[in-house]
Amino acid sequence: MKTGGQLIVDTLKANGVERLFCVPGESYLAVLDALVDSGVGVTVCRQEGGAAMMADSWGRLTGKPGICFVTRGPGATNATAGLHIARQDSIPMILFIGQVQRDAREREAFQEVEYRRAFTEFAKWVGEIDDPARIPEFVNRAFSVAMSGRPGPVVLALPEDVLREVVANPPAEIHPNPVPAIHPGAAEMKDFANRLSNAERPVMILGGTRWTDQAVRQLERFAERAQIPVGCSFRRQMLFDHLHPCYAGDVGIGINPALAKEIRNSDLVILAGGRFSEMPSSGYTLLDVPFPAQQLVHIHADAGELGRVYRPSLAINADPASFADALSGLDVETTPERAERTAQMHGQYLDWSTPPETGPGAVHMGPIIDWLRDHLTEDAILTNGAGNYATWVHRYVRFRKFATQAAPASGSMGYGVPAAVAAKQAFPERTVVAFAGDGCFMMHGQEFATAIQHKLPIIVVVVNNSMYGTIRMHQERDYPGRVSATELTNPDFAALARAYGGHGETVEKTADFAAAFERAEASGIPAIIEIKLDQQAITPTRTLDQISGTGVKK
Repeated sequence: MKTGGQLIVDTLKANGVERLFCVPGESYLAVLDALVDSGVGVTVCRQEGGAAMMADSWGRLTGKPGICFVTRGPGATNATAGLHIARQDSIPMILFIGQVQRDAREREAFQEVEYRRAFTEFAKWVGEIDDPARIPEFVNRAFSVAMSGRPGPVVLALPEDVLREVVANPPAEIHPNPVPAIHPGAAEMKDFANRLSNAERPVMILGGTRWTDQAVRQLERFAERAQIPVGCSFRRQMLFDHLHPCYAGDVGIGINPALAKEIRNSDLVILAGGRFSEMPSSGYTLLDVPFPAQQLVHIHADAGELGRVYRPSLAINADPASFADALSGLDVETTPERAERTAQMHGQYLDWSTPPETGPGAVHMGPIIDWLRDHLTEDAILTNGAGNYATWVHRYVRFRKFATQAAPASGSMGYGVPAAVAAKQAFPERTVVAFAGDGCFMMHGQEFATAIQHKLPIIVVVVNNSMYGTIRMHQERDYPGRVSATELTNPDFAALARAYGGHGETVEKTADFAAAFERAEASGIPAIIEIKLDQQAITPTRTLDQISGTGVKK
């Protein structure tokens, strides 16, 4: 005999779950009890949004669904912050929500929510388990849905009494559902080879999920053999070695104008794995909707995404790993002119990704990023949330390895710290650095306490300019001189780190950063390095005054 809570944990273990993230609640006490002797690691978090972001980061970096448990009502609604990230970013994740007991349903009981109605927009599938004997069926299905086609989050509601109820004859052994690979057809690959051989100005853009380290290496070898310039979609830079001779740059916010021009003038655009949504497409301007001016080959694991926004000249329903594997046997003709163009585009990327040495104020982010590029190992993991500070990471950090970046394409603030916690637990041997703005940090910075509790020596770099910088930038552009609701009063972040039991540093001059970072590393405990950045240093190339056009220093 087993309780529903025990069956939940048994099915998680059968599906290879090593760790889950949670904020505890009385609605799923039976699961918490079953976890005690299970061998599954439990990361107790400080807020459900942070817990869900950790699950997203785990799924993003490992390719396996991140698991999150929260309680009903306010716990569940807090978790939607991370759920939305996973949905828009195609990240496999399963959110388990404790639910009111069955005999109280539809009475608006304490903290009751009808999740199958409320969460449909946030998840691929929302289910509720009414019979404890069906728990293995529902949980296995959740894993299948989360990982198949276009990956994404699944929500399962767990009535409290279902978790306590005993199943007299539970299954002796639980077998996970297989997730089938989606291989490209031979005819489609032959068509693809012909189009690529005949193209004079091809460009490939990588995005989405279901990639593997092997697939990335296979694609790099193919790109060099076929002489195709390759760009990475917004916040997917880890999908291609930035110093590979075929790398052309990131296709996201603030794209290199030279790369944008090449995409618009291309005679063959290859979208592999991603949806090419609003941010990577520069507001749907790089390709015309719905009929691109360029030939378009779109490769995606979900047939429903092929033709959803752009009508492709050739649609290939395949997961990225299977497509990359098929490329290894493909014969493609190339020309010296194509090789020259590819080399030229890589050179343009190198110029574009060389940071400026100076700027307003006493702290300059360019030399700091330069130092980090030289200091960090190639397998170091970088995380961040959203804000203008992230431009320094996306434009100037040169990612070399797969599974080294966790950042929300959905543009959600507060992601960096919880993502770093999960990254350090998934890869404890690797350096993990979280970047956050001051506004970004304060949204989920309390998860620094989680890093302390679980002894995870992450390093958090807080870029503090005492404002919501991105909104202030837009404000100065559209309503110059009329500052409203963007100024912030912040704590001493270094002192806050020490109050939590961590290591704290404050950087007020560029030259102080390297030693501060090395002390943070040497401390062996979670650390915060606060960089006090001048408000005028709002972008790498333009000040607030230049954006507003007022000539008045704010």
